[in-house]
Amino acid sequence: MKNTDTNFPKIVIIGGGFGGIELAKKLASREVQVLMLDRHNYHTFQPLLYQVATGGLEADSIAFPLRKIFKNQKNLSFRNTEVKEIYPDRKSIDTTIGEIKYDYLVLATGSDTNFFGSKELERYTMPMKTIPEALNLRSMILQNLEEALIESDQAKKEALLNFVVVGGGPTGVELSGALSELKKHVLSNDYPELDIASINIYLIEGSSELLGPMSEKSQHNAKYFLEEMGVIVMTDTSVLAYDGKSLSVSNGIQIRTSNVLWSAGVVGQVIPGLTTASIGRGNRLLVDEISSVKGYTDIFAIGDVALMNLGDYPNGHPGVAPAAQQQGEHLAKNLLHLINSEKTEPFKYFDKGSMATVGRNRAVVDLGNIHFKGIFAWFIWMFVHLMSLAGFRNKAVTFVNWIWSYFSYDRGTRLIIRPFSRELMTEDTTQK
Repeated sequence: MKNTDTNFPKIVIIGGGFGGIELAKKLASREVQVLMLDRHNYHTFQPLLYQVATGGLEADSIAFPLRKIFKNQKNLSFRNTEVKEIYPDRKSIDTTIGEIKYDYLVLATGSDTNFFGSKELERYTMPMKTIPEALNLRSMILQNLEEALIESDQAKKEALLNFVVVGGGPTGVELSGALSELKKHVLSNDYPELDIASINIYLIEGSSELLGPMSEKSQHNAKYFLEEMGVIVMTDTSVLAYDGKSLSVSNGIQIRTSNVLWSAGVVGQVIPGLTTASIGRGNRLLVDEISSVKGYTDIFAIGDVALMNLGDYPNGHPGVAPAAQQQGEHLAKNLLHLINSEKTEPFKYFDKGSMATVGRNRAVVDLGNIHFKGIFAWFIWMFVHLMSLAGFRNKAVTFVNWIWSYFSYDRGTRLIIRPFSRELMTEDTTQK
């Protein structure tokens, strides 16, 4: 990576996620200047955040320095900064390190947790979209278990030992399964004074099935696995209110809980400065078949923040890494076509399949019309996620952790590195 000032067109990429990284890599050795901006100096492998939250992995196992990813790419520079606003008329952006000009701007800012406008849920529930949030969640779980040991009030103790996961997508399913395994294999040894049977894990989903985008067979198998592991699954159930102590749901049940883990939806992270006409459902940017943002010819969006409602995907492409990576690779080609005044090519998404793990030897995989479940699906899930991690060290450390956990039935990172507090969580949220 080298910071050079040339007369080549300047492409500014905001966001070092899957899409932004793929785009930048495909522009290597081309006659362009590439500048990547991100508020973190690392890339996060979000599919494994739940393992950080439940003590299965340390945070640095799923994070990788962005500068190291591009250390050999001479036409790319990186700046660790927060982007405040876009000024399309003068082709510049305002950041915490000053104003930056661009010839082409690419928004790969990803998504954030959707609390559906509820300040109450935003304040009292725990999201898990970033590493700081996953570490907060880990600390909260462990702190509440420690507090439950000394709590004499039965109602308060019950709340400390009830865990509620809201949202039955892959994150919610995987988090619920991980909590169940934590309860079964770890907590009984770590907390012998606790009545482990009094720990309850609930999974609440507003629709009729878990894992909505997957096949009916996988949906059924995932629910069966979870219930077999002791998770109380509630479908066709929505959250009505939560005050930090009691959760009200639409089936009339009140759950005493201090642990509500929110994974019920996402919204795009849109930077101020673009017209409201360019923003669609889910606060995602409306883009055409070459990822150009509606109303602009030099601003593009890829990944979770982009809504390309074409063909078989009227509500946009799924918010998964392969979709973002394919959009990044495709946009790299079209940016070069635009620079050279050549004809652009429309984007076509290749669905590589879907998968989710529920726990040890339990997973579901959809590959077209082929469906796997159980231990074989679990091995497929592990292999795909292991190979997708950035850096050999991260792959090796994660693999060793998984092998150790498999044979020892243990999770080795049950550490409260930084004590959790609502004030700390609010601070992290405002800095995002």
